[in-house]
Amino acid sequence: MDISEIIIAGDTAGIEWRLPVFRFKGKTPGGPKAYIQAALHANELPGTAAAHFLLPMLSEAENNGAILGDITVVPQANPIGTAQSHFGELQGRFDLGSRTNFNRDFPLIALGERDSLLSDLDRHSATDRLKRQLLHMALGAELMLDLHCDDEALQYAYIDEAFWPEAADLAAALDMEAVFLSDGESSAFEEAVAYAWKYETAGQKKTSLPGRLSVTVELRGTRDVYPDMARKDAEGLLRFLVARGVVAGDKAAVPAFGGIVAPLDNIEMIRAPESGAILFHRDIGDKVKAGDLLVTILNRPGQPDGAIEVRAPQDGLIVTRVSTRHARRRSDLMKIACATASSAARKPGPLEA
Repeated sequence: MDISEIIIAGDTAGIEWRLPVFRFKGKTPGGPKAYIQAALHANELPGTAAAHFLLPMLSEAENNGAILGDITVVPQANPIGTAQSHFGELQGRFDLGSRTNFNRDFPLIALGERDSLLSDLDRHSATDRLKRQLLHMALGAELMLDLHCDDEALQYAYIDEAFWPEAADLAAALDMEAVFLSDGESSAFEEAVAYAWKYETAGQKKTSLPGRLSVTVELRGTRDVYPDMARKDAEGLLRFLVARGVVAGDKAAVPAFGGIVAPLDNIEMIRAPESGAILFHRDIGDKVKAGDLLVTILNRPGQPDGAIEVRAPQDGLIVTRVSTRHARRRSDLMKIACATASSAARKPGPLEA
């Protein structure tokens, strides 16, 4: 295992950020290469915990001569976000300097332009230099796993339709309960990687990318950072690497995926009709029917008409809900995966900002 650091100079004097990178050299020429990163949203730490347990497993595999393809692991991909604290609370999702989501605005380039990401880096801000370094590393692999988590959530993933159903092995290896099929219409990290592969040939868009995978993995919720969970996630990641031939082992160990598969148009985004205290009647993992009571919003507590009921628009599985117990008007409350499309209009791209 080789451990190095990428140093990113800050945008003010006397500051620099250090990005640890762990690399394993594969012994099979032409073997599939994997890139795994965690905590791009710096406050989403289940992936960091999983990487902590995965790295010793990979070291053991390396000692046994079982690393077939190159593997790069970045356990904490966002040192800039990790340092952002506001009144004692970590602010890891948005760059406080630019107000930009750390998982948006990645350069959309063709694969052949990969080296241009590192050209004249000094003309970019620290955050953009970080993004370019991460994307450059990821585009050196065929398999890219970006480990995130939701607020309160089941284990699920956003997977571009171009990788499905081949990516069912990842969903099964990590024991996911749902897969959201994305449309590849944003500048998030996983979609920037996929974009480079889709437009590898100028003027031609590939709609299927066999042997490749770029995915956002949602490792449950922000508070689900426990040793047993992290170890289980690491074991799942290793099973996937074995299944794809990156690490030698028993490929039959990955079962069939039996969870829900839903296009983004089939995700019901349950939002608060008014502001107020949130009373949840249903939890993640619950299967609901159309009309079931999901949430009560106390917008005028104590008054006869001070509570608003929010009901399920159709049958589905509650995959996520928010951990806060106060809502602003139109703020997100839940995501429900359904068998049919939502009647609510959705723009192409991500479900959330």
